[in-house]
This record gives sequence, structure tokens and C-alpha cells, in this order.
Amino acid sequence: MSPSANTTLVSIDDIRRAAATLHGVAERTPLMRSYPLEELAGVPVYLKPEMLQRGGAFKFRGAYNFVSRLTHDERIRGLVAPSSGNHGQAVALAAKLFGVKATIVMPTTAPRAKVAGTERLGGRVIFAGTTTAERMDKAMEIIESENGTLVPPYDDPLIIAGQGTGGLEIAEDAKALGLDEYAVLVQVGGGGLSAGVSTAIKNVTPRAKVIGVEPAGSPKLSRAREAGAPVTIASNPKGLADGLLAVRVGTLTFEHHQAYVDEVIAVEDSDLPPAVRFLLDRHKLVAEPSGAITVAALLANVMRPTTPVVCLLSGGNIEWDGLAALLTGKQ
Repeated sequence: MSPSANTTLVSIDDIRRAAATLHGVAERTPLMRSYPLEELAGVPVYLKPEMLQRGGAFKFRGAYNFVSRLTHDERIRGLVAPSSGNHGQAVALAAKLFGVKATIVMPTTAPRAKVAGTERLGGRVIFAGTTTAERMDKAMEIIESENGTLVPPYDDPLIIAGQGTGGLEIAEDAKALGLDEYAVLVQVGGGGLSAGVSTAIKNVTPRAKVIGVEPAGSPKLSRAREAGAPVTIASNPKGLADGLLAVRVGTLTFEHHQAYVDEVIAVEDSDLPPAVRFLLDRHKLVAEPSGAITVAALLANVMRPTTPVVCLLSGGNIEWDGLAALLTGKQ
């Protein structure tokens, strides 16, 4: 597949520039061998634990890269970001590091851990509806009334490049392990992470495959591919993978998906708690359901690999009672 003729995709040089910006600021999370998953899958399996990233999720990469490129005047007006939770924490942290204010618009269904994390970092939280569109509308209203600066959650080249640094690390670490043919499983929400990671992987290691993983109840990329363009799907506010419930992939992110993502698979909500439990029990890693969906794809045999696999774990921001419910099966 190829992007439309009028689209300029993020380049590997853009991602490398973002990596230079993030050097010494973001964590370079390791590529961990998962011997327990390897026994089940029959191939080498590696984990990329972005719950160890600052802010508890991959989102810090894109947020900091974006905010770092703003002018001083744009920053001091105050940052405004619509977010299901992790982007909000990332923007609040970036704002704190630059000494400016941040307002985060979250859904009324946002997990308490993500709200508390944003407020702990100094962000002001405002609630608006349950969908991406409602959050964006409220964010634009705040920007108009307060003269703030928007930090988009995913459909922006600087955000995509920042998220792509995680993919660049995967490619570099895989090369150091002698891997040149492998599959990367990456989450699909609005598409910033999957767009950036796939761009990095395909440009550094063309023989590798990138497989997008989305909740079966929110198949926005699958529907977009069927239609040949982004489409709006029904809202799924009760889905367990709260970070992946966007009702539409971004226009720019979709072009990257068309260029670089080999396949899209879907995971049922019922398969997420076992994956969260598996990661905690076997690897001592706390993953939110969105973060564990790639491992769920393996555990539930949604994907049956024939080459080594890298599962990106996108984040671990979950409240204790929510985690307890997932662990005990009482959610």
C-alpha cells in the first residue's frame, strides 16, 4: 500500500531528530526476552515495556517532542490537550519540565489513576463527554477563550515522530540481537503510536512486519482500511482498553498505516484480563488493558507467529482497585 500523492509522511530522519530531542529526557526502555511467552508461542518473544517510561506510558515521547518545538510564546500561553488519560499525563509532565501550565480535557469515564496522575503533575483536568470528538471540541473552546496552545493527541507529524522513537529503539535493539526478520505487535488507538513505530521499523528493518492490534469493540483501523479512508465508528465507552477507544483514526496516521502496517488484528475484551494477570505474574510488570493487548493477541491465539515477535506494552496507568478487579476476575 502507498500513501496518497499529497501526503508527506514522517521520515526516519524526523524520528532520529526526535530521538536526539528526547535523549537524556525520556527513558530508553529495554527489549526484554519473555521466556514464558516463548514457551507458549513457540518462537522468541520480546517485550518493550513502556509502562517504565516517564508518565507511565509511551505518550511522553510524542508530547515532549511536540512541546519542545513550540516557541516560548506558544508555551507560556498554556498547553491544552484532549486525552483519554495517558496523553494528558504526558502533556502535564512536559509542561512541568518547561515550567508552563497545562489543561487536560478528559472523558467522564477516565480512570481515576490517569486523572490523579495528571493532577499530580500539575495539570488542570476538565471533563467532557466520552468521545474523542467531544474532548477535542471542548479543548478548542478552551483554547479560544484562554488563548492556549493545542497539543494534539496523535494526528501530528511531531507527535508521530516522537512516538516513533520507541520503534527506532526496537529496531536498533533487535539488530543488536541479530534479528532482521520479526513481527512487531503495536496498539492502535488514534494511530500515533502505530504510525510512528511502523515508520521506524519499516525504514530500519524492511523485512520486519508490523501488526496493528485494536479492541474488537473499537475497530477503527480495520474499518478505515475497508473503506480506504478514516471513518467514524460507534463509541465504545465501556471497553476495557480505555486508551484505544478512539472512534476514528487520524488522517495523517492512517496514511502511515497504509504505507507501513502489514496487518491489523482485533482482540476481545475478555482476553485482556488474562494478559494483565500474565504480565504481573510472570514478569512483575503492571500493564493497563491497553498496554497488555499485544500480549493478549498471543495468549488468545489471535496471532500465531512464525518468526520472533516483539510485543509493545504501551502503558501501565491503572488504579489499584481496577487492577485488583482485573486480577480477580471481578471487573
